[in-house]
Order: sequence, then C-alpha cells, then structure tokens
Amino acid sequence: MNGIEKTWAWLKKRRDANRHPPAPHYWQIFAIVAANLVVLSLLIFDTAVGETRPAGPFARALGELITDFGSSGWILIASAILLFEGLSSFRLSRSVKRRFRALYAAQIGAYFFLAVALSGLSANVLKRVIGRARPSQFDEWGAFGLSPFSGSKFESFPSGHSTTVGAIFMVLILLLPRYRLAFILLALWMGFSRVMVSAHYPSDVIAGLSYGAWFSLLLANIFARYRLVFMPDAKGWPVPRLSLIPLQQLPPDPLGKPFRTGN
Repeated sequence: MNGIEKTWAWLKKRRDANRHPPAPHYWQIFAIVAANLVVLSLLIFDTAVGETRPAGPFARALGELITDFGSSGWILIASAILLFEGLSSFRLSRSVKRRFRALYAAQIGAYFFLAVALSGLSANVLKRVIGRARPSQFDEWGAFGLSPFSGSKFESFPSGHSTTVGAIFMVLILLLPRYRLAFILLALWMGFSRVMVSAHYPSDVIAGLSYGAWFSLLLANIFARYRLVFMPDAKGWPVPRLSLIPLQQLPPDPLGKPFRTGN
C-alpha cells in the first residue's frame, strides 16, 4: 500500500475500534437558531445600518484596530507550523511522553488548519454565488441588492472575516471550554468590527460567525469519531483528549492498547 492507502486504513481501524452512539442533534439546533438570528437581523438592523453609515470616528478607529484579526492567513500559517513541528518532533523524540505530546500537537494543528481553511473557502464560494451588495453600495442597491459573481463589492454575505473568527474561537472553546465566555465575547467584538468599518451588515457578521463556529463544531465531531484531538463524551459531544498530563496518567491508546512509540 502507498502512503495514502496506509493513512486511510489507519483511520478506518481507529474508527472501527471506537464505535459510539450517534452524536446528538446539537449542530442542527445550532443551525436553526443561527438562521433565525440572521433573518431577524436582515429585517430589523441591516437597513438602519446602511442608512446611518459610516460609523462614528471612534467606532471606525476601533474597528480598524481589531478587524484584521479575522484574516485567515496568520492562523493558517501558525496551524501548519504546529502540524509539521509536531510531526517532526514525533519522529525525532525518543521519550514516549514527548512523542505522545508531539502527536497530539500535530493533530491540533491539522484540526485548526482544516477548520479555518475549509470554512473560509466554502464561505468565499457562497458569498460570490449570493452576490449581496456591500454597505458601500447601499444608496444604489439598498440592503437587499443581489448581483452574483459581480466582484468584491457584491460579496457581503456571509462575512469571510467573521467566518474565520467564528471558526477560530469555536476551536478554542472546544479545546479550552473553561474560557468559553471570554472567547464568545472576543468573537463578537472581532466579528462586529466589520460593521464598524462599514464592510458588512450585521446579518453578514452573524451568518459568518455562526457558519465558522458551526463548521468547526461539525469537524470536531468527525475528528472525535477517529479519536483525533477529541473523543465523544457520554452524550456524544466532542471533548479534548488532552494529553498534557503525566505519562502514568495517560488513558490507554484508542485501539485499547498501551501507548507505544511505534504507534
């Protein structure tokens, strides 16, 4: 078998060795609530924002200060570095404990990269197909103007920056649930900075944040089925398989065997 076939066979072995009940329908509930929030924003807030733009000088300055956090390039580079550094350390380390940690770090890097990259790519396809006019086009097109495949001025819904922010912070919430309130508040500020700089309507931001977060959650559930980064709890919710604990306290390998350096 070549490398790809070996990888698929390894993943299938992990999945088959860890059967568990289907995950609950939390992701469906998430999507329904988010869709209703988007519709409410469309009906109540977007026209008002379009009519009153631009934002005040303080709000705009604050938005410009924090909005670039939603650019995906930096997190993709960082997660790729984490992935390859983890794989390199796994191959080079002689300590079982360090190899285990390195492998876990590589899995986190892969999860981060896929969550941000795939959610961002799909959001960019959606925004081009939908073709919603940005707030800068409000005087001519209003808040509901659509012109698919007409360039960046018609790529407002969903917000790509907000999608990235939603994906990043859902990853952090799942990995570090103790700090979820802080992450939620930061995500809201980062996302709505796009409204402050008059680049998007509120519904664009809500849709982007929700889609990015939903995508990361769904991907975490897939990873949990293979015991990569996550494992399902008793209710099927993905929780971290956190490995940064003393080796003697480590759980057994997901295949039911003690962890060995050759795994």
